[in-house]
Amino acid sequence: MGFTVGEHSAGHMRRILRMFLTRWELDRLADPATLALTELVANVVRHVPGRRCSVLMLREPYGLRVEVADAVPGALIAKLAGPLDGSGRGLALVEAVTDRWGADETAAGKTVWFECDA
Repeated sequence: MGFTVGEHSAGHMRRILRMFLTRWELDRLADPATLALTELVANVVRHVPGRRCSVLMLREPYGLRVEVADAVPGALIAKLAGPLDGSGRGLALVEAVTDRWGADETAAGKTVWFECDA
């Protein structure tokens, strides 16, 4: 699905993801997956001009894969935020709560993804 995201979009997407996880009988992945999705959407809100992205939620044989794609090229890194920094921990959180994550450059920009094993 394609979206223009705003401050409250992550909450709506968390509900959609929880609905899919329930249907796929993967409820136990809800907490880490919704946290990771929230962080990826927040990055779009903060860093993507126009706040346009597409979100893909996939049931895979091993569990769950979620992709958030945008039109801004460039590499992502999970940086270490200082104890007094007000931001900069999002990708470190994604790394901590998922089994795998990454970012792939595409012809249109980049896709940031994560996977959670069932």
